[in-house]
Amino acid sequence: MSDTFPIAPGITAIDTVMVGKRLVTSAYLVEGTEPALVETGPATSADVVLAGLGSLGMGTEDLAHIVVTHIHLDHAGGVGTLAEWFPRAAIWVHERGAPHLADPSRLVASTARLLGPERLRAMFGDVVPVPDDRIRSVEDGDQIDLGGRVLDVLYTPGHASHHVAFVESETGAVFTGDALGVHIPDVGVLRPATPPPDFDLQLSLESIERIRVRARSALLLSHFGPLAEIDDTCDLAGERIRAWSDVVRDALRTTEDVDEITALLEQQGSQEYEADSGAPLDMDRYDVMSSVRMNAIGLIRYWKKHEERERAGAPQPS
Repeated sequence: MSDTFPIAPGITAIDTVMVGKRLVTSAYLVEGTEPALVETGPATSADVVLAGLGSLGMGTEDLAHIVVTHIHLDHAGGVGTLAEWFPRAAIWVHERGAPHLADPSRLVASTARLLGPERLRAMFGDVVPVPDDRIRSVEDGDQIDLGGRVLDVLYTPGHASHHVAFVESETGAVFTGDALGVHIPDVGVLRPATPPPDFDLQLSLESIERIRVRARSALLLSHFGPLAEIDDTCDLAGERIRAWSDVVRDALRTTEDVDEITALLEQQGSQEYEADSGAPLDMDRYDVMSSVRMNAIGLIRYWKKHEERERAGAPQPS
């Protein structure tokens, strides 16, 4: 498959070839008088994204906007590097994520604690800060005018508290980020993405429904590519997030050992992978997009916070 491929009128996907693997992370070029790049991939993919944009005719003065669904390094780690190459581009991110693009040190440090410094460096490279005057904060209901096209901002927390989706006005396609999970397109596998620190089950389910209502033509996942089956995909995304959450909730009744709970989620994921693809689990590809262990940590944290709120008699998030 080419590193770039059209997926809707005026929208072209760019395979960022994250950590040398294809069909893992998508960026998207949206045409217009003021063209936009949606998602950047990690800094380690910057050269690939630059080459893809160049092949689509984007010179250094042509790109007007860089837009990210959230600040996790596989989605926005390359923003600072690409901002240097495209000095005219405004950088759009949810208001809660904006400070971490200007100063990514805390984000990088927290990711290093989860992955270890060597794996962090190999996967994401050097994360370059974005100048404050280039950053544009958005919230639910805002619009990004591309000249002839508009991206409507849809607040979709759950995967992260600062997660947004974008509805493209001309096609009705929705850039979903990680709100629906991650998809391995060539084998048809969909799996949850439930990382720490602020995964929230109820908010995730609500965000899936918000996306379902707004999508008219396609779901454009960051991992990976377009899906035209809107209702079926949203149904499956909700089922999978509930299933993984139930596995961890039930396990926490007898253990808090992360390795044990990770093994249970791997078993759950393996069953789903085989059901979706008819093939044994390919963990090398399955895990690179969102590791099972990280998902386990996120779900453990969620259920512990949930239990603390219940004990305190506090209302649950809605």
